[in-house]
Amino acid sequence: MARRRARPPRAPRMNRRTTALAALYAAVVVLYALLVPLQTVLSGTPLPLTFLVGAALCGAPLVALARPRTAIALFTAATFTLPLLVVPAQAIQSPWPWSVPALLTFVLFVGVVTFVHGPRLGAVALVLGALTSLTAPLLRADMVASGASAGSATADLIVTSSLAAAMYLIAVLVAGRVRVAQELTREREHSALEESRRALVEERTRIARELHDVVAHSMSVIQVQASTARYRLPGLDDAATAEFEDIAATARTSLTEMRRMLGVLRTEDQHAELAPQQGLDDIPALVDSIRRAGVEVGLVMEGTDAASGAEPTVQIAAFRIVQEALSNAVRHAPGARVTVRVHADSAALRLVVQNAAPPRPPEAHPGGYGLRGMRERAEILGGSLSAVPTDDGGWRVEATLPLANGSTPTTADHGMTAAPPAAADEETP
Repeated sequence: MARRRARPPRAPRMNRRTTALAALYAAVVVLYALLVPLQTVLSGTPLPLTFLVGAALCGAPLVALARPRTAIALFTAATFTLPLLVVPAQAIQSPWPWSVPALLTFVLFVGVVTFVHGPRLGAVALVLGALTSLTAPLLRADMVASGASAGSATADLIVTSSLAAAMYLIAVLVAGRVRVAQELTREREHSALEESRRALVEERTRIARELHDVVAHSMSVIQVQASTARYRLPGLDDAATAEFEDIAATARTSLTEMRRMLGVLRTEDQHAELAPQQGLDDIPALVDSIRRAGVEVGLVMEGTDAASGAEPTVQIAAFRIVQEALSNAVRHAPGARVTVRVHADSAALRLVVQNAAPPRPPEAHPGGYGLRGMRERAEILGGSLSAVPTDDGGWRVEATLPLANGSTPTTADHGMTAAPPAAADEETP
């Protein structure tokens, strides 16, 4: 009933993916911008070769997003080539065979492959990168001629392999956590969808049971009258008696089919309701029960004496609509005054339930199918229902139920405002 507080929209998954891609591109650009000048100045690598090999090395994390095997091959080739293109006189004072930008690129590459494509390909990238870098000290004996250079190369390999292995473990854990979270989200969405479907089916089943009770009573009366006609009306000929017997048999068959249909609709945990169905005369008692709960409710009933003989289906629908509208007002507009107006004339029964703006913000409640149930009750009888916000921040539910057989009131006849189509799938806020 009351207008629900607007919730801040959740960040779409596409935005998170775009942010991650932007961060990856930025990291690659920064690493490439550092690798080229440092490799050229500190290690003496020719600038054209540094541009080419550095592009292959730093571009491998981006290629790994779509083609992980190609990226692993590209990265392995760059890892093998780059340490060999150094000048010993310059490279002796800098980290070798892994420079700092190359080390960070290796760590980033292992993390991307492991997170995106799983631990198996991540392990391949880690092992190949580590093993390929070991060949550099074997092929460049001039770089390890002194003990200091050999120790420095060994330390560099240990640090690089350790950091890459740590990134591999972190990526495995984070990827597993993300997959579990995605599975839980899918399960929650599936459970919520199934719950909404179950609630809708239960509401429709309850409507069917109520209609069954009313129609079954009428069919029972027809069957009794047809069966006893031969005793109540003396002088009936054989043809008339046979006709009444056929009517009684048809009524009994219809009752049997209705019970069978209701048995299909009812689930195992549902039982037949033994209490009599409520009608217009029970609306004051309903309002009194809401008042005893501390809610200020005003009730106006006009012309209901003329509608007291309305069909039971109309009376049941009227009571249920008022009941559901009051429940929504109490739930979504705590402390707000509610007014109920029931007006009947020779053509239709009009119901209006309106609440003012709540004095305090309502708590968030999950959406249900109360509005859809009310609308279906009205439409089954050829009526209409609307639920719209008011100018003062409250909510107004208005329904029109025809009383005359075959009459279908329109919104233009009674000043109704058609509810937006999207509201049919939502609880009255």
